[in-house]
Amino acid sequence: MGQLLQLNEAQLEGMIREELRQRLNHLEHRHTFWDLPELERQTCMSRSFILDQFFYDDRFKKIRFKIGAKWYMPAKETEEFLLTWLRERQER
Repeated sequence: MGQLLQLNEAQLEGMIREELRQRLNHLEHRHTFWDLPELERQTCMSRSFILDQFFYDDRFKKIRFKIGAKWYMPAKETEEFLLTWLRERQER
């Protein structure tokens, strides 16, 4: 009987983890746009590193835009770009 209970607890834990993963993923994408401070926060990178490493990359220039004095980036496209950019760094 004890093993059956552990199996059910393990299944329940797996279901809870999956639900939590899905909810966290949803929360990450609740912003439609990121500004430069949000880009810094999302990437854990400094502004100078971002500017030096990929801000002026032609592919990134296509998805970022300036309104007034602020830069904005669509959250989803920016995340996709960053994942590609990071994979490229790993291949070097």
